[in-house]
Amino acid sequence: IIQEIAQSIQNTDGVDLLDTDCSPSTNRTVYTFVGSPDDVIEGALNAARTAYKHIDMTKHKGEHPRIGALDVCPFIPVQGVEMEECIYCARKFGEKLAAELNVPVFLYGFAAQHEHRKTVSQIRVGEYEGINEKITKPEWKPDYGPAEFISRWGATICGARKFLISYNVNVLGTKEKHDRNLVHLLHCIQSIVPQDFPSCIAPPPYSTSGTRESLPLLVSSHWGGGQSVRPGCLKNCQGIGWWLDEANLAQVSLNLTDHDATPIHTVYEEVCKHAQDLRIPVTGSQIVGLVPLRAMLQTAEYYIKKENLFILEEDQKVHLAVNRLGLNSLGHFNPKEKIIEYRLPDQRVGPLAKKTVQEFITAVAARTPAPGGGSVAAAVAAMGSALGAMVGQMTYGKRQWEMYDAHMRKLIPVLHNTMKELITLIDSDTTAFNDYMAAMKLPKNTPEEIVIRETAMEAGLKKAIEVPMSLARHVNKVWEATKELATLSNIGTKSDLQVGVKCLETGLLGAYWNVTINMEGVKDEIYKQKVLEEVEHHRRVAETGCREVLKILQDRQ
Repeated sequence: IIQEIAQSIQNTDGVDLLDTDCSPSTNRTVYTFVGSPDDVIEGALNAARTAYKHIDMTKHKGEHPRIGALDVCPFIPVQGVEMEECIYCARKFGEKLAAELNVPVFLYGFAAQHEHRKTVSQIRVGEYEGINEKITKPEWKPDYGPAEFISRWGATICGARKFLISYNVNVLGTKEKHDRNLVHLLHCIQSIVPQDFPSCIAPPPYSTSGTRESLPLLVSSHWGGGQSVRPGCLKNCQGIGWWLDEANLAQVSLNLTDHDATPIHTVYEEVCKHAQDLRIPVTGSQIVGLVPLRAMLQTAEYYIKKENLFILEEDQKVHLAVNRLGLNSLGHFNPKEKIIEYRLPDQRVGPLAKKTVQEFITAVAARTPAPGGGSVAAAVAAMGSALGAMVGQMTYGKRQWEMYDAHMRKLIPVLHNTMKELITLIDSDTTAFNDYMAAMKLPKNTPEEIVIRETAMEAGLKKAIEVPMSLARHVNKVWEATKELATLSNIGTKSDLQVGVKCLETGLLGAYWNVTINMEGVKDEIYKQKVLEEVEHHRRVAETGCREVLKILQDRQ
């Protein structure tokens, strides 16, 4: 059944199935797939059609709370779409699902149409076993479909939301004792809990269905309806506890609805702290489904700071996060498969920047206007910043220069991060030029077409100007770092830094010349004056900065 549902998603045109994550104890499978709004709607419908044929909720049991065969279907903006489009997806999907399968559908999240249905937790109260009584009440009339109990299906919740991280922390114990221990543990770390919903926080630790040994606790901090709440240590979380027979351990299971407000490491550290107080062993954790790269890097930065580590590369930061959270404890955590950005085409670096040095130079030499001076300026500046980072790393950790290690740990990231930003501008310049050329090719046969063409050309020029302006701003952020580097760095790398700062200056001068030549076609005089003054300032700063660094290096023995 799991495979058939996956296949129905894979067979949908325009949809990529990224992940299928299932658990025997929860008896629940999470499918993650991406595509355009209309294609994703169709993929979700195909999954529902297959599920409708095979799943009978009257026979379903599992550790995870649920309300129906297709329990919840969230639409999440990942790349190139806004939340409004996801709201459209949720409502269109709900309408089509109800019409085709004649099942009740509730909207939640940003797509919700009722304040008391903002969260999955609110809608799931009573779960599948409680639908028969609940759905007849006027306040629980479905947004789509019949207001009746469809025993084979139950009901479906669909909506639009931010990326949710499904995160479990592993806890050792015995099956006979885990209920009491987990109740105590979850009470210690509970999030904001509605005071008028005591069944969420009071034992006995069994769900209302009486079919599972889950521990209902940690209700979402987004609880609606104006209930009074009391604060806890974890915000924007939903969670319960359960026992995993296949792993012979218990889990604190949480949904992180806003990982900026409550990052993964905050949850893990908080659980570990309270578990230690209760003498309950924690043995790592688990991410169900996919996770955003940003969430993993947040965790890495926390442990880097906490342990006074020095790590620059993204893959090493991810490795650190995996290690510190114990994400390999129940199975191999492969970042290339579990981090959503790594499953999508890399939008951060374009095709030019991915070329070999030989291929890039050959492309520049070709009889085409792009890539041209703008892309070369960005590449040269990136190499200049890279040389600065190299000089820092050739100084850091060397016995002769170890008194400057603390300085290097501050200087190297500035140059390393600037290098990465400049690499992205190699393609941005060519893309902006191509957009301007496309505007020039617009028809100009009527007065209306002429106005449209001129407006598009002006916008294209401003975009083409913004790229080198961004280059200039990035370059001029590193001069203080390069001056300090010139004063303290390994003298054996003197020539490398000399080449590096000249590359930085050359890249900025390239940006200056690109701005001034493109500005000739801009008609907005206020914009023109403002930008020309700024870019002239950047030119002077760069020339002065380069000259000062070279003098420092020249004077060193």
